[in-house]
Amino acid sequence: MQPGRLRLMIAALAFGAIAVPAQAATVRIVMENLVISPAEASAKVGDTIELVNKDVLTHTATARNGDFDVMMPPKKTATYVLEKPGSVDYYCRFHPNMKATLKIEP
Repeated sequence: MQPGRLRLMIAALAFGAIAVPAQAATVRIVMENLVISPAEASAKVGDTIELVNKDVLTHTATARNGDFDVMMPPKKTATYVLEKPGSVDYYCRFHPNMKATLKIEP
């Protein structure tokens, strides 16, 4: 292979590695036996929160700062995409003893 062509291929690979956007993740949070698990979770803006209600009761994930309020019927899953960074305390409106914290990075 010619030296100029090899340099061009290396430059293209290096640029491709830099230009690839980060993939959004899915963070799973489970509500079961009137407990939110994990009680502390970390995510990034753009990630999806998957809220799984394994109980026979309806639950909510209600942010104390008003950022989100997601209702989950019994045995159902709901999703929410994170829109801004910060630390958010949330709870279930129907079962206020169910509480957790979500740390959202930019």
